[in-house]
Amino acid sequence: MNNVRVGIIGCGGIANSKHLPNIQKLGGVDVVAFCDLIEEKAAKSAAQFGTPDAQVFTDYRDLLKLELDAVYVCTPNRSHSFITVDALHAGKHVMCEKPMAINHEEAKKMLEAAQQTGKLLTIGYQNRFRADSRYLKAMCEAGELGDIYFARANAIRRRAVPTWGVFLNEQEQGGGPLIDIGTHALDLTLWMMNNYKPKYAVGTVYHKLNDQRNAANAWGDWDPDSFTVEDSAFGFIVMENGATIELNASWALNTLEVEEGTTTLSGTKAGSDMHDGLRINGVKGGRQYVLRPDLKAGSVAYYEGESEDLEVLEQKAFIQAVRGEGKLTVLPEQAIVVTRILEGIYESARTGKPYYFD
Repeated sequence: MNNVRVGIIGCGGIANSKHLPNIQKLGGVDVVAFCDLIEEKAAKSAAQFGTPDAQVFTDYRDLLKLELDAVYVCTPNRSHSFITVDALHAGKHVMCEKPMAINHEEAKKMLEAAQQTGKLLTIGYQNRFRADSRYLKAMCEAGELGDIYFARANAIRRRAVPTWGVFLNEQEQGGGPLIDIGTHALDLTLWMMNNYKPKYAVGTVYHKLNDQRNAANAWGDWDPDSFTVEDSAFGFIVMENGATIELNASWALNTLEVEEGTTTLSGTKAGSDMHDGLRINGVKGGRQYVLRPDLKAGSVAYYEGESEDLEVLEQKAFIQAVRGEGKLTVLPEQAIVVTRILEGIYESARTGKPYYFD
């Protein structure tokens, strides 16, 4: 079978640290085109990860003229929508980095383009591929937790503000930790609950630590003048069926309860958390119990014998779907709800009122 031919749009950190190395590990994929506004960055990525005849572009529209099976959109959040829509209409399948878009309106354009063209669209929510996530998802699908009516989506850092690229630029990113890491935690939570119908959200957004200096940040001091996004955001979401979700997201918070990309679930039969590895709690035989599954002893059946590298599994799922050999793990119909809820939290924080979803 011929290798899948792909192009990369946006040759920054996420492309070079996440997608390209793991595409290379997966094999069976030829990366034949690279695009970045800075030509040197595209050329450097091409030299390291591309085929010998890989082409370099500074305009993504020129890349889309090539015969490609799929493209990866690894640009700042603001450009996710229009690049993805153009790529889908150019006949390419698309892997777009998270979040899907900066708002629901833009995400809707992406979903509609995928539906109109019949091309695949997935979003880079790689935490679904972790061993603990896969195990918990299988338990949820089997009904082991019962009706999940309360959840907490956790994305809290003590001092880990990303100081490179455009992470601190609200114009380019559409927000800070809520849209950056909160999006992962919310995606994981909604996926476990299999509940994508929000009723309303209440949100608060804080710019409390932006102006601090010598803040002991993991990646060096941030520039207060360029830190235009929030440093923390918190949301309270009520779903149409009455279930409640708390979403906590921060890059810098004075707390020792640091936990990122995790979900806590409470159901009628059992509960779960990821505080110290995956833990399942419940009552059996009139006694409380805590189960700590040994995730090194095996994996979910459809991944048995496969690499446990979640980012390789992410690539495998997408490439197999492109080949017609499997289904997408992250559906655009799911990812658009994540974006919609994030937008609702930001809007509630702006107005000081609950945001009701139509």
